[in-house]
Amino acid sequence: MKKTWSIRIHKDYLKFSAAHFLIFPDGSAERLHGHNYKVWVGVETELDPHGLVINFKEIKPIVKAIVDELDERLIIPGRHPVLTCERLPDGSAEIRYRERRYLIPADEVLVLPISNSSAENLAGYVADQLLQRLGRQMPGVVPLAVEVGVEETPGQRGVVRVAL
Repeated sequence: MKKTWSIRIHKDYLKFSAAHFLIFPDGSAERLHGHNYKVWVGVETELDPHGLVINFKEIKPIVKAIVDELDERLIIPGRHPVLTCERLPDGSAEIRYRERRYLIPADEVLVLPISNSSAENLAGYVADQLLQRLGRQMPGVVPLAVEVGVEETPGQRGVVRVAL
């Protein structure tokens, strides 16, 4: 029998508010709108000599820093083949998708390395960031898997599990 251990974190303060619009396979797109997203994470590792996966007090600030960077932004998928976002000399960002054009202060725009701003892709982005930061800030922790959920409305979330 093989045992695995994990921790799960779902705190009220692990949230962010952001604007976005989805682009659908037929090329149509939602109107620009926002959500109050909630984030939860799970990390699976071997137990340390003290019987811990990861100290909750050490990982919560890492997750909080990630969600804080997403807060109060317009999220733009930087890997979409048609949508573009260009920083202009006047400090604004010009976002174009087909006939749409948005002009927004550049410091309010966050271009992420994702193909669409879905909850699933946001979960993947948070998972990637979590793994990078764990590697830098907690090098002794060797994750076997991480799982991240991003809930855009109650009962509706995208989830990713990354097995390493």
